[in-house]
Amino acid sequence: MPMLRRPMSRFAAATLLALGLTGCASVVSSAGDRLASQLGSAVLNSDDPATVRDGLPAYLLLIDGLVADDGQGDRGKASLLFAAAELNGAYAGNFTGSDRDRARRLAAKALAYAKRGTCAQDAALCRALDQDIGGFEAAVAAAPAKDVAGLYALAAAWAGFLQANSEDWGAIADLPKVEALLVRVTAIDPGHARGMARVYLGVLNSLRPEAIGGKPELGRRHFEAAIAQSGGRNLYAKTLLAEYYARLVFDQELHDRLLVEVLAADPREPGFTLMNVLAQERAKALVESGKDYF
Repeated sequence: MPMLRRPMSRFAAATLLALGLTGCASVVSSAGDRLASQLGSAVLNSDDPATVRDGLPAYLLLIDGLVADDGQGDRGKASLLFAAAELNGAYAGNFTGSDRDRARRLAAKALAYAKRGTCAQDAALCRALDQDIGGFEAAVAAAPAKDVAGLYALAAAWAGFLQANSEDWGAIADLPKVEALLVRVTAIDPGHARGMARVYLGVLNSLRPEAIGGKPELGRRHFEAAIAQSGGRNLYAKTLLAEYYARLVFDQELHDRLLVEVLAADPREPGFTLMNVLAQERAKALVESGKDYF
């Protein structure tokens, strides 16, 4: 089993920011939630990860204040709770450095927010959160299509919690629930969150060789669908296709071609800029490690 823990941790660290912040704009909708939406857009369009790292904590406090209990409970706050979950989870997974305790605290807060949002939105799914996988999958399958953004937000927050607790096999046992949520999201809307749900499923299906239960070719189809949807501008999808699928099946030609494309591209693209900058940083490291890998 050690094979599973390491890929899960690498995957979540690589993609949590994309999963979380790409969904912010689609989760929030009311006038009262506009700040969270605008913040998510500003972060995604930044080309300076250091500025995001240094500036985001102040907004985490602000959004905590916005969702503070006002005596009326969580009714009507689902979208804001999901946005709070996404911002806290994205920060925990990408900008806490080696401070594992801080990452775990923020990830736990993000998952708590996401679960509160789920309970404010869907009572049946709320009751199934702690059930076994069969009961959970049934509740997810019955979730209304209109709740797709909330399902995605819950998946993102849960993934972040698993990343922060990657050495806890009790936590990792919930990975099938994350996958169930993402499968439902893509069934409702294949291009949800600008294709990032498909990227996530691409990685999940490329964690293991086919001989021991993996589904790498399905993973490749998810990656390629996300890339096509963005017109090739989602550089993170290309980078993770190289890292997970191409390396798993030892396709060096595909691996090297994708990384060359990523490094040669202009990272600036509305909704993808920050992810693309991070993708290029990751691609540089993969080029170097690839010399020994293949």
